[in-house]
Amino acid sequence: MAAKRRAYRGAQRGLLLCALMLLISINATAWERLRSDAPERYQVVSGDTLWGIAGRFLHAPWQWPQLWRDNPQIHNPHLIYPGDVLVLSDCQGSPCLALERGQNVVKLSPQMRTLPHREAIAPIPMDVARAFLREHRVVDDAEDLQELAYVVAGDDRRLISGAGDRLYVRGDVPERGQMGIYRQSEAYQALDGTSLGLELINVGVARYVSSEGDIAQLEVLSSHQEVRINDIILPLEERELNSEFMPRAPLNAVEGHIIAVPGGVRFIGRFQIVTLDLGTLDGLQAGHVLRVNQQGELINDPRTQELVQLPSTEAGIVMVFKPYDHISYALVMQASRVLEMGDQVHSPAH
Repeated sequence: MAAKRRAYRGAQRGLLLCALMLLISINATAWERLRSDAPERYQVVSGDTLWGIAGRFLHAPWQWPQLWRDNPQIHNPHLIYPGDVLVLSDCQGSPCLALERGQNVVKLSPQMRTLPHREAIAPIPMDVARAFLREHRVVDDAEDLQELAYVVAGDDRRLISGAGDRLYVRGDVPERGQMGIYRQSEAYQALDGTSLGLELINVGVARYVSSEGDIAQLEVLSSHQEVRINDIILPLEERELNSEFMPRAPLNAVEGHIIAVPGGVRFIGRFQIVTLDLGTLDGLQAGHVLRVNQQGELINDPRTQELVQLPSTEAGIVMVFKPYDHISYALVMQASRVLEMGDQVHSPAH
């Protein structure tokens, strides 16, 4: 019995030691996520983004949520304001951030004062994405395109129309609300040639005037390109981005490619927009972060003269802001090399 008790105690000590080693390993890994030059305190200033602040503390900015620990002040980590102070500390062996809420000091006097409205900082440069979405959208299928309303004529048989002109449109159009006037742009395809969707470019905005049979009359309210015969009419897509989406890695492993750069740019840098051959059906959501890899070069082995593929190289990070079924628009958040069409994208390590 004594021998069994000694063996049991030895096993317990072994399990305890293993658990302790695992805890130390987890905590060490947590601290390794921090940049070596991470500040102990950082005061948020106007113009900051959540991504930019996270990059001051972490090698991987999308791991930002893991720094928030048991802080009752932070009900919503998106709502961080200029003047707030972030304090880095140790929470039971793991790094964590506390928030010291910035307060405007107001001197009381017998008169009313208007305090300036404070806007929470954005997760990414939202203006870049908003401007892009005003001009671009995607239709998933070419057959869907044939079912949409389209311009059959301009007033007085004009082939080109602009703001203030009337249009004749065939197809179903809503009688309320504004409509977008779109022109077909790029047909997106996967590397194997599979159709992924059709990009539409907005050329103007119109409103319903009247209809007779299947022909509706619209008035062009604004246009930044000439409106032409066969342009497509669609209800305006919801353009407001969710300003509270959090940079994060996808829950499932995904792999894809950069298949296009809207605007025809060949070489891609920071804060440019790219199209990925992945979408909501692949598990992507707004805020998901993907690493970009560039395929290694093919070289000749100096001894055998055979072709050798060099390993791929990490080249940057993109963040999805508008996913459709099969494709997504993403913003380049970091680029250590010039990115190109065909570069691989994949889930980062959590």
